[in-house]
Amino acid sequence: HAGANAFSIMMDGKQPVAPSDVPGMSKETPSPLTAEQIEETIRDFGAAALRVKKAGFDAVEVLSAGGYLISQFLSAVTNKRQDEYGGPLEQRMRFGLEVFRSVRAAVGEGFPVIARINGNEFMQGGLGRKDLQRYAERLAKESSVDGFNVNVGWHQARVPQITTAVPRGMYAYLAKGIKERVDVPVVASHRINTPETARELLDDGLCDLVGMARGLIADPFLPQKAASGRESEIVHCIACAQGCFDALSRLTPVECLCNPKAGYEKERRIDRTESPKKVLVVGGGPAGMSAALAAKERGHDVVLYEREPTLGGQLHLAGIPPGREEFRELAVDLSAQLRVNDVKTVLNATVDKTVVEKENPDVVVLATGARPIRIELPGIDSPNVVDAWDVLLGKKKTGRRVVVIGGGAVGVETSMFLAEKGTLPADALKFLMVNQAESAEDLYELATRGSKQVVMIEMLSRVGKDIGRTTRWTMMQDLARYGVEVRADTTALRIDQDGVWVKTGDGEELLPADTVVMAVGSEPNNPLEGEVSDLEIPCKVVGDAGKVAQAFEAVHDGFNAGRSI
Repeated sequence: HAGANAFSIMMDGKQPVAPSDVPGMSKETPSPLTAEQIEETIRDFGAAALRVKKAGFDAVEVLSAGGYLISQFLSAVTNKRQDEYGGPLEQRMRFGLEVFRSVRAAVGEGFPVIARINGNEFMQGGLGRKDLQRYAERLAKESSVDGFNVNVGWHQARVPQITTAVPRGMYAYLAKGIKERVDVPVVASHRINTPETARELLDDGLCDLVGMARGLIADPFLPQKAASGRESEIVHCIACAQGCFDALSRLTPVECLCNPKAGYEKERRIDRTESPKKVLVVGGGPAGMSAALAAKERGHDVVLYEREPTLGGQLHLAGIPPGREEFRELAVDLSAQLRVNDVKTVLNATVDKTVVEKENPDVVVLATGARPIRIELPGIDSPNVVDAWDVLLGKKKTGRRVVVIGGGAVGVETSMFLAEKGTLPADALKFLMVNQAESAEDLYELATRGSKQVVMIEMLSRVGKDIGRTTRWTMMQDLARYGVEVRADTTALRIDQDGVWVKTGDGEELLPADTVVMAVGSEPNNPLEGEVSDLEIPCKVVGDAGKVAQAFEAVHDGFNAGRSI
């Protein structure tokens, strides 16, 4: 029951209902539930649980977290009632306790009832972990709950919960806090994407079970691979949210960057071909590797060429900025899939017409990626101008004052990469905190104020337009916290030895800079298509070589091209 988070447009125009008239994610004002409606809703929870049992499921889990109806009764943020269901916390717990009693009465003893509860709401004025531990104790004792699945935060919370910047398994401490107070099994969840992390949490006693969701979308065979000693073959969730939570925000079905079959198991099923061909894939980035794997599964003889010494392409670049390291994991995973599936790969090899003639393929897939855009701007050839890719790869250094030109994903990530220079790393912060060497306020400043002054300019009115919705707000939040000055509606006019001259609504001004970083985007790099066409070999162009987009599109584009051969 979504409560105030329900959308009337999805309920035939009906007004959402909630404990109080406090708007939720829909921004609509809900109608406060009457006493009679509360009783009816409690009965409905029980009836729903009974249907689950009759349908043959092994257990039922009731959502008492995430900012939905039961959460709304629990939290002072959304519960302004003055009756027995509002007021102090003990009374705000009443609705949830009665819901679980109704569920237990409906399904009877012996049928597992699990409570999905918050470990911390992470809402200003909301419930913290100690209050929610009390709630868990009462659920276990008074409502016969058989287990707890510990969730993190509300959807509206401004603490990142599921994005790649969240360390693996970090929220298990919330499960531990509840486990120490109840005598039933407790499940830890959020950002657990490897058996190794899961084992560590179990071995350290933080939980009794580990919950995975997105990890099983990325690789449905993860449990089988872990059980059979094939963990190196797992394709891990990289917490990009591009296919799952971003899709939900668009009200479209869930997909996956890492697994192009997810959500399309029927439509994208690959049948073995009766006429195998030789397929040459040029480029070992996400699009090329995905194309090679799909073509190999189709039954073709596939060889993949990559000019660099390692596979992965721009995944390695995407994984350099802070909090984006998981993208490099996908490069490793796709490389492993090529090895497991016996796809021949040739590294450190530039492909030209001669190589194509030598390989003599029936089909060529061009996945040669993208290159940085070079714009016409006075002073762009000055020695103080560098490219964002070179900065991220460590090929170029920057001075203390940096102006980043371009506010797309690369500009945002490069700005964060530079802003973190000179900040204290995690182990140093923990050392200082444990030894009480600095105050909490000073530690925060040391963690967020580096040695560079970074200004990012964007000619459009909005920065980060090409970043997924689930991730974008966290990155915008970090830009502010790390002191990056963001200048939208700002156009670069020229560059000189003193910095960048820009034009805004107020006229022209100089942004002082020791280094100017160009992050204005990329363009397709496709030098081979003409030569392949001259050889009259069927050719498919995939990924950024055809149209620059996100890694999600590259993987899916490559997969669809490979399976269509």
